[in-house]
Amino acid sequence: MYNPLKIDRENLTLMGIKFPDLASLEATANAIGSNMFEGFEPSPELIQLYLEWKQNIISPTVFLQRLKEMYALQIS
Repeated sequence: MYNPLKIDRENLTLMGIKFPDLASLEATANAIGSNMFEGFEPSPELIQLYLEWKQNIISPTVFLQRLKEMYALQIS
């Protein structure tokens, strides 16, 4: 079932997650939106994790580890 992304361009948020600028918000929303046509269901936690990685707050290794942990919980 398709659920539209909650985008607030005025406050620069995507599913409640604050972005530093409009360009990064729109790029992320476009990438996520195109994957949603294939059945991907984003969560605010996943968007936050992605944003932290893109802003170099966490390393690629930490990003992948947390991603594995998030999806291991969903599979169980």
